[in-house]
Amino acid sequence: MVKTYKFFVGGQWRESGKFLDVVYPFDGKAFARVHLAQEKDIQDALAAADKAFQVTRKSLAWERAEWCKKIADGLVERREELTKTLCLEAGKPWVYADIEVERAISTFQFAAEEAHRLSGELVPLDVTKAAGKRVGIAKRFPIGVVAGITPFNFPLNLVAHKVAPVLASGNTLVLKPASKTPLSALKLAEVVEAAGVPTGAFNVVPCSSKLAGPLVEDPRVKMVSFTGSDVVGWEIKQRAGKKKVALELGGDAAVIVEPDADLEAAVKKCVTGAFYYSGQSCVSIQRLFVHERVWDAFMKPFVKQARELKVGEPLKPDTQLGCMIDEENAKRVQEWVEEARVGGAKVLCGGKRRESFFEATVLTGVPKKCRLGCMEAFGPLVICIPYKDFDWALKEVNRSRFGLQAGLFSNDLKKIWRAFEELEVGGLIVNEVSSFRVDNMPYGGVKDSGFGREGVKYAMEEMTELKLLGLNLN
Repeated sequence: MVKTYKFFVGGQWRESGKFLDVVYPFDGKAFARVHLAQEKDIQDALAAADKAFQVTRKSLAWERAEWCKKIADGLVERREELTKTLCLEAGKPWVYADIEVERAISTFQFAAEEAHRLSGELVPLDVTKAAGKRVGIAKRFPIGVVAGITPFNFPLNLVAHKVAPVLASGNTLVLKPASKTPLSALKLAEVVEAAGVPTGAFNVVPCSSKLAGPLVEDPRVKMVSFTGSDVVGWEIKQRAGKKKVALELGGDAAVIVEPDADLEAAVKKCVTGAFYYSGQSCVSIQRLFVHERVWDAFMKPFVKQARELKVGEPLKPDTQLGCMIDEENAKRVQEWVEEARVGGAKVLCGGKRRESFFEATVLTGVPKKCRLGCMEAFGPLVICIPYKDFDWALKEVNRSRFGLQAGLFSNDLKKIWRAFEELEVGGLIVNEVSSFRVDNMPYGGVKDSGFGREGVKYAMEEMTELKLLGLNLN
């Protein structure tokens, strides 16, 4: 049975009579449909958020913390339902869907804590003789309406990373969820509504990209927070004008494995980091640099474990490798792999497609000029590269227009620090893979991987303005 969902504007659940089918990627069949917001609905959402800001901007820290705490509690109560929703709309294996719900819960718990900590500082102004007895107080103030635009791959937690800091900092939000995965955001809206958040503070408008222009260009919007492709992200930044912009974009994440690494742990972590959710993550390992001294010792178990991943339906608890978001993307990955193979790459395992499923694929010798060698694959594949010199590996990691996160397996403190100083990335994760993230840490990239930082505390700083009060006590 196909269930129909309304969208959420100004505290009301609306219908439009125009629909979007939500498809289960496993079998390609529609299992739900969503009313699509129209031009008037988007304008109403902006108006509702603008009006609600007059309430949220005056809210007290304990109130904002309570909203976030109640939302976290609501997600706990609906954890199994939300996990199933993620499996169905995103094709995410149950084990990873459940982890995503857990992370979303943590994100709102962090926001409840950070609402208490949003503070300024005392600024001594008596630092010159002329200033005399003067003192400054710097305080952060919410900026207003934030427009959030989110992708399909983490349709609950990446939405949470817009909603939680917005509410914790006293702002309001109009959200456009990904067209392939709108249900998690709509169910989150139900939880937000039940938590007693002021009417209009959170609005969800599933809509076509053609109608989403006001979310970027309307003067009532003070900030655009976008997660998605680099092409779209940088276009949004150009169109946003004087607005604040936060961009969390793509990557071709790299991991370096040094000879002194714990190889057993590194292999296990790298298999997960390359293939979880079929590689459909901007920090999924795409480039794996393995020192030639441990190449054989690493690669043999790595390829073996990649081959042994349990492939199956997302709803089954033992599935480790599920389908991709749709058959079109699986075909794209297949084309890219074939292009690399023709160019001289060697496929050590995988490389084949069945409908929306693509095998866990390990390649070597990929030409730098082919698409796999210079673009974000966003699929279940990893390029393995042997190296001899550590500094050469660092330079190769930087030989990319992206710079989101990188991983390094080593216990050599001097090399760890050199990598930290030299790698052009937003984060370096040591003895862990590039895909590691805890939702309170600063997360974001450099170069074509983005602009600004998420992580609740850091997003709240992006969503506030610092204002100075100067006091003349002379």
